[in-house]
Amino acid sequence: QVQPVESGGGSVQAGGSLKLSCTFSEYSSSSFCVAWFRQAPGKEREGVATIDREGATTYADSVKGRFTVTKDNAKNTLYLQMDSLKPDDTAMYFCAADHARIFGYICPSTPDYKYWGQGTQVTVSS
Repeated sequence: QVQPVESGGGSVQAGGSLKLSCTFSEYSSSSFCVAWFRQAPGKEREGVATIDREGATTYADSVKGRFTVTKDNAKNTLYLQMDSLKPDDTAMYFCAADHARIFGYICPSTPDYKYWGQGTQVTVSS
C-alpha cells in the first residue's frame, strides 16, 4: 500500500521560500508517476508539478521558474522547492502517486492519481 505523507508546509512572507517533502511507504521509482497538487479554498485542485519514472518534470505555468520538483529514490521521497513565493501560492499542497502504466507512461497534471497524502498547508502573506 502506497501511503504518501507530506511535510514542510508553513507560513512565509511573499518572496520567501519553503521546501515540501513527501515520503512514500512503498514506492517504486521505476514504476510510478509522482506529482504535487494544490487546492485553495473555493477552488479546484490544480496540478503544480509532475515527475516521471526517468526524472522528467512538468510544471504549471504559474510556478515555472519558481518551483522545482525533485525526488530521491533511495529515500522514497519527493520534494518541492518553492522560491519567490506569492500570496496566490497560498493553498493546501498534496502529493500524489500512481502506477505509470495507468497513464500510458505519461504523468498527468490532472488529479487522476490513486494515492494521495493528507496535505500540508502553505500560507504566503503579502
